[in-house]
Amino acid sequence: GSGVAMAHGPGRCCCCCGEAAAGGAERGAAWGLYLRIDRQRLQCLNERREGSGALVFRAWEERGDRAQFVESDDDEELLFNVPFTGNVKLKGIIVMGEDDGTHPAEMRLFRNIPHMSFDDTAREPEQTFSLNRDPTGELEYPTKIARFSNVYHLSIHFPKNFGAETTKIFYIGLKGEWTEAHRHEVTICNYEASANPADHKLEQITPQTHFIS
Repeated sequence: GSGVAMAHGPGRCCCCCGEAAAGGAERGAAWGLYLRIDRQRLQCLNERREGSGALVFRAWEERGDRAQFVESDDDEELLFNVPFTGNVKLKGIIVMGEDDGTHPAEMRLFRNIPHMSFDDTAREPEQTFSLNRDPTGELEYPTKIARFSNVYHLSIHFPKNFGAETTKIFYIGLKGEWTEAHRHEVTICNYEASANPADHKLEQITPQTHFIS
């Protein structure tokens, strides 16, 4: 009734109150960033089964599918390199594992460092989270949005778990907003528009001078 209308009135932050009131379907829609991942270039380092890391990025409604998971191989570390098909404002993350020692205990986020390796994780992350065991995928870790407002590549590092030899993750949920990246086309158009016939003549002469020197 009127209470809901008031909550969305001016001067109130309605990012959270709307979601709490909304049903599961609307909550699921909020976790749709997995659709904006460039799957061809998605990487998971130290995954035991090749390609399994990609399986954990799926619909929120399908987070309970325990046939789809990634397990680490040599030790307990996992590193995801997640490129997006545009620019993302990342608002929250869910990490779901087993209710045992294989559940990751810490998560470190890096922004816009493509092709990160485990060596690169020595640098300072944008944000670090201590994780709780979350076998049902209900806990949401809010990001510092100012740091994640223009993300085209997200690296997620899980350095340790709750004591097992390997780490197991069933689902990673990403919440936020996505915008298409138009930067490249714009640059090309500007160059073409400002190209001057005189420039082309200069280019033809320039190589000669290099030979002389």
